[in-house]
Order: sequence, then structure tokens, then C-alpha cells
Amino acid sequence: MAPVISIRPINDADLETLWAQQNDPEANELAGVPARDRSSFLDHWRAKVLANDSVVKRTILAGNSIAGHCICFERDGKREVGYWLGRAFRGQGIAARALAMFLPHVHERPLYGIVSLANKASMRVLEKCGFAPHETTETNEVLILNR
Repeated sequence: MAPVISIRPINDADLETLWAQQNDPEANELAGVPARDRSSFLDHWRAKVLANDSVVKRTILAGNSIAGHCICFERDGKREVGYWLGRAFRGQGIAARALAMFLPHVHERPLYGIVSLANKASMRVLEKCGFAPHETTETNEVLILNR
């Protein structure tokens, strides 16, 4: 049976769990981003994510457990969405359901997602939520556009 999924605003108390989840070598390799040490992660999230009202951010809950987060921010003049799940929550359809709940909270369009060509599961999450391939970059990532 699939867990009940919900999203809520991220709060400071969530950060320890989110830090531990992003500290997963397999996930970092798939996402193409290095893990941050605890201090750097907490400083970044407190100063640049939680304190920035233009960043839309939500904690993903599976039942009462923090499963991960969804986020939307501006980079290089484009609104980008991202999501991250802890290892125990992957492969259950949670990311797609959470992203579908999250997208109505973001009013700007178009939205972009950047995903590694090797990360087929993440590409499928975006496709389930209405994103379509847009272009391949020189760094072997696909830029995906929400239509």
C-alpha cells in the first residue's frame, strides 16, 4: 500500500533530516551534485533558501515521516524546480505525487528541471508532471521544460 503523501512549508527543524538525505553518495552521483557538509548545508538553507521569499519550498511527508523536499528557485533568469527524497522513500511514486502537489504553489511559467541523462527515474517524475524534453546541454544533462 502506497504511503499517504502530503507537503507543507519547510521549517528549520526539518533541516537535519534534509541534510542527512542529501548526504547520500548514490543520490549525489545521479543528481550530479556534491553533498555539502553539515555546516555548509545548514548555512545555505537558512540564508539562501528559508530566508528567501522568492524560493518556493516544501517538505514532503510520507505519513508522519520527512521523505524529502520540493523546491523552486531562480537560476540564470529561469525558474527551476527540484526535489530530493531520502533513500528509504525512493521507488514508491512519492516524488511524482509530491511534485504534482507542489506545482500549483508555483505560479510562474515556464518552469525548468535539469536532470542527468543517467537519472531515468527523475526524468520519469518530471514527465509524469507534464514536463517535456527541451534540450540537451554540453554537460550531458537534459533541460526539461514544463508546458
